[in-house]
Amino acid sequence: MPQRIPPARSVSGTITLPGDKSISHRYAIIASIAEGDSRIRNYATGADCHSTLHALRALGVAVEESGANVVIHGRGLDGLEEPACELDAGNSGSTIRMLSGILAAQTFVTRIGGDESLSRRPMERIMRPLCQMGASISARDGRFPPLKIRGSRLRPIDYTLPVPSAQVKSCVLFAGLYAEGETVVRQPVVSRDHTEIALREFGADLQAEGKIIRLRGRPTLRGRELQAPSDLSSAAFFIVAALLLPGSQLTIRGVGLNPTRAALLDFLASMGARIRILEVTNRNGELVGDLRVESSQVRGGVIEKETVAALIDEIPVLAVLGAATEEGITIRDAGELRIKETDRIATIAENLRRMGVEVQESADGLAVAGRQRFRAAALDSFGDHRIAMAFAIAALCSDGESVIGGSEAASVSFPQFYDTLARIAELRTS
Repeated sequence: MPQRIPPARSVSGTITLPGDKSISHRYAIIASIAEGDSRIRNYATGADCHSTLHALRALGVAVEESGANVVIHGRGLDGLEEPACELDAGNSGSTIRMLSGILAAQTFVTRIGGDESLSRRPMERIMRPLCQMGASISARDGRFPPLKIRGSRLRPIDYTLPVPSAQVKSCVLFAGLYAEGETVVRQPVVSRDHTEIALREFGADLQAEGKIIRLRGRPTLRGRELQAPSDLSSAAFFIVAALLLPGSQLTIRGVGLNPTRAALLDFLASMGARIRILEVTNRNGELVGDLRVESSQVRGGVIEKETVAALIDEIPVLAVLGAATEEGITIRDAGELRIKETDRIATIAENLRRMGVEVQESADGLAVAGRQRFRAAALDSFGDHRIAMAFAIAALCSDGESVIGGSEAASVSFPQFYDTLARIAELRTS
């Protein structure tokens, strides 16, 4: 469905965004194997996180939903049931990768797949460690979903991640819950640590020191009262809109400020963005606070090496910002973008060029020149939620009305995105 986006003069007001997608997945999965009930407030509203809930229901977990509030009746470590049919992860890489760690320890065979996009995403990174732990996993062409997982009694391993990946790390840790003894995960770079925080909240014996995580298997996990903070990755789109449009003043309430995710704010501050953090609190082990953003002329910067893992989800909208900076933005070492929901390097470059923006594409990144203007254009989400939302922000800054084809892709993570954007945008009248 095409979405028309007229240009805006500014964005202003106060908004509260849906729950953090990454945290919501983890809370739901861990709650399903805990003892007793867990109540999760501000559960993410996007389709991805509901794919996780649907999969849990198919495994015999009772789940109650009331708006953004979810109650999960935990079945304990050994209480999941064999599903009657193939589990459908939809478009959610988080669902298939993290849930596979738990499925690898079950006494039954599970098949899990997803939509056309997910079916093109390679799964060797989770298959390798799970097979080392004792599971038997087959895949289409040896690497693509759907997966057939024959669970077994797992053994602990000492595993070094070949590349930084919070999803692969989480998969191994979830499998480690079922292994007698200590599972060790070594990271080349510290990636987002929501899994480690959530496991400790539920009662797991987990120690994290620097890049090394140690988990003692077979814990008794207890149901919890939880509240997911607002998603910083979703906030990124509105932050960039406020920075780009002159005269903007925007407050975003209750945003998750986990240090392994807040690299976005550090990166923007280093370029001269005017962003203030207000009223920081600790909620269920996660830092939460309000953000106040004002329009700013930012310098530009480079995203490379360790910074890539910390900003991987925000790169599409940061590339949009780069075109309006003083010096542009260069992205390197980001080959991982090629195997996201789309080839994000290619789809970012394609849409920028449609808007008349100069961009150079490389095997593992992009170089977006600064001091450019956005031209109204017919844009395409290519079925990718972050591409749809990033170019809705670019469209706000263009010289006329733009149209985004496949705009419904935004519902994967943020169904209310366009309504929220329309509420805070002061449209340009001439």
